[in-house]
Amino acid sequence: MKIPFRLLLCSLIALSAGCATPSTSPSSGSSAPTAVAAKPAPAPLLLISIDGFRADYLERGLSPNLTLLAKDGVRAASMQPSFPSLTFPNHYTIVTGLRPDHHGIVNNTMMDPELGKFSLSNRDAVGNGRWWDEGTPLWETASKHGLKSGTMFWPGSEADIHGRHPDYWRTYDGNITPEQRVDQVLSWLDMPAGERPTFITLYFDDVDHAGHTYGPDTPQVDDALRKTDAAFAYLVEGLKKRGLLDRINIIILADHGMASVPAKNSVLLDKVIPLHRAEVVSLGVLAGLNPTPGHDFSKIEAQLEKPQKHMTCWDKSRVPARLAYGSNPRVPQLLCLADVGWRIATTDSLAKKKGKLSLGEHGYDNEAPQMQALFVAHGPAFRQGAAVPAFPNVDVYPLMTHLLDLPPAANDGDYQAVKEMLKPEAQ
Repeated sequence: MKIPFRLLLCSLIALSAGCATPSTSPSSGSSAPTAVAAKPAPAPLLLISIDGFRADYLERGLSPNLTLLAKDGVRAASMQPSFPSLTFPNHYTIVTGLRPDHHGIVNNTMMDPELGKFSLSNRDAVGNGRWWDEGTPLWETASKHGLKSGTMFWPGSEADIHGRHPDYWRTYDGNITPEQRVDQVLSWLDMPAGERPTFITLYFDDVDHAGHTYGPDTPQVDDALRKTDAAFAYLVEGLKKRGLLDRINIIILADHGMASVPAKNSVLLDKVIPLHRAEVVSLGVLAGLNPTPGHDFSKIEAQLEKPQKHMTCWDKSRVPARLAYGSNPRVPQLLCLADVGWRIATTDSLAKKKGKLSLGEHGYDNEAPQMQALFVAHGPAFRQGAAVPAFPNVDVYPLMTHLLDLPPAANDGDYQAVKEMLKPEAQ
């Protein structure tokens, strides 16, 4: 766990009698205890995710309001997702600082011996805190230290994790428009001081949906970029009317990028192995297989771990170390990762799609250029007009705990790697 710089500095100053601490005995010449100044409340923090916003989308010139925030604040060259570069694993990484292998949300689709199957469409699983309790989300830490939180959609926020929800949260509903989502955030900021959340999340998904349906290099994605940017204009105007634009810290990011996948680019597992000898946990960019009782799984592994066209397969114990993946019990025994621009399917799964295949995908190697995500930050704590190098998304969590003056839970991030985004007085 990283020690916040301010705590370390305070400890060093205290050694030279420069850090005020409450007195437990009268000082010489006075019977009154030493007064301690009240700690000022942290500025509100708004964390915004634009699902599937690839880092280079900003160069298309279709997001002028987001670009203005970036020019007046901080923009990273890109932000690297954690592996696998999928939606639920990475959103939970951002609010816990843990890689998926450590927080337990190892895929959008997964199996647990006790809990059964998890998928995005399984509302019972999504709302079951036991799936999520290997990590400590930021809203839980905020609550423990007296700060209220509100989540306008965020994976994990619908679950009762360690007995806690965010103070204000909404069940995901894709029919709620971007402007309505902004309205909810602004209404929380209008609440009285004692009820107002200090940590707020906001989630947009039109860019991701268009990328999946049509592919990233299409007019439909461009339209989604314009639509999402219009919501930013609405948000900025709402913050200006409340006198908050320069008093709230805003972090805008994405969970992953997007790659084009032609309809013909499918690797069919049933053409490589006899599927009745393995349990298919997940398909898509990252396929997962477990042994089927009564069958020799070693033969399946040996076959798939041979060089394959358009995919690479490993036993979970042999996943490359740089991917930081494979130790969690929920990771299937055998993993097959598609090459960028390909998907892994079966003959049956393709038939069920009825020609409605996703023409854009993510989940690939997190070093792939197409998977790199957006990162922009703006607010009183952040430098102005700053460009910073690419960094991994686990570092966002210690940055946020620093901004909120909260003790971080155990995490994989590094505050020192991102503190230069902040003005010197905010570091």
